[in-house]
Amino acid sequence: MREETWAEWERPLVGWAYEAARSEALESSPRVGDVDRAYAVCEGIIRRYSRSFALASSLLPAEKRRAVRALYAFCRVTDDLVDAPRTDPAVALARWRALALSPQPPADEPVLVAWADARRRYRIPRGYVEQFLDGVARDLDLRPYETFAELAAYCYGVASTVGLMSMFIIGYTDRSALLYAVRLGVALQLTNILRDVGEDWRAGRLYLPREELRAFGISEEQIAEGRVDARWRAFMRFQITRARRLYAAALPGLRWLSPEGRVAIRAAAELYQGILGAIERNGYDVFTRRAALGPVARLWIALRAWWAERRPGAQGAPSASPPAMDAS
Repeated sequence: MREETWAEWERPLVGWAYEAARSEALESSPRVGDVDRAYAVCEGIIRRYSRSFALASSLLPAEKRRAVRALYAFCRVTDDLVDAPRTDPAVALARWRALALSPQPPADEPVLVAWADARRRYRIPRGYVEQFLDGVARDLDLRPYETFAELAAYCYGVASTVGLMSMFIIGYTDRSALLYAVRLGVALQLTNILRDVGEDWRAGRLYLPREELRAFGISEEQIAEGRVDARWRAFMRFQITRARRLYAAALPGLRWLSPEGRVAIRAAAELYQGILGAIERNGYDVFTRRAALGPVARLWIALRAWWAERRPGAQGAPSASPPAMDAS
């Protein structure tokens, strides 16, 4: 059995995950009458914005499905306060943060009503909610990420925290699962970043690590021009390889999740890995073409994930140590 290799960037992130797990759950008072309507609003948000997440979460039992979708809607609305602001994003985010952490959000904020109900039912630690809100707030500051370690810390804040909160909803048997949730979140967010390079640049953002861009001889001018050449393709191959290694290093953690949740998380991971393949098929052009999966491909991936978790012998006892993690 190989010894586990930890990448240096992982250590602080896993520390944050364990620290937040020990925080108290966010309390809220049960609300009567408007909760079902609030969850219906969340359903509408997920169906509008994420067909992949809607498909993956449909594999959960009904009660957990609507809680996970309330979490998604909460995260989506939070992101939009910064990414698509209607007012001063800092002021809007501060207001939203106060309401999101309050025991009884106002009835005219249905997403927060559903989210408060979900976090109460599943005892979601306050620390993860705070870390997520802190992560989104990073987008108010457009300072670049110099290293992958810095980018990974951002990915933890906006994505790993979401996976960790989902883990409390889905159910898990051992806190060893936290490490794998951290890795999966970084992989998912890195996939988003690679898909959205052109869109993010037009919004005034560049998430790619500067030292790695320089190592491949890529300038900001090239990104501004959307020029896809041999250097850009080599850079993207490097990043996609890293993302795939992260997915491979994260998926062994499925065995610590409740059986009913494994299929949904595997499907989500494989749907996002499908985006990496779409980037490759587009010739690494993430400036003028958006990498996406069609409905047939999404359904096929979901069925494949279902079979992977349902086939005889798919889940055994956890190994003494997980597969080695490449440090790059």
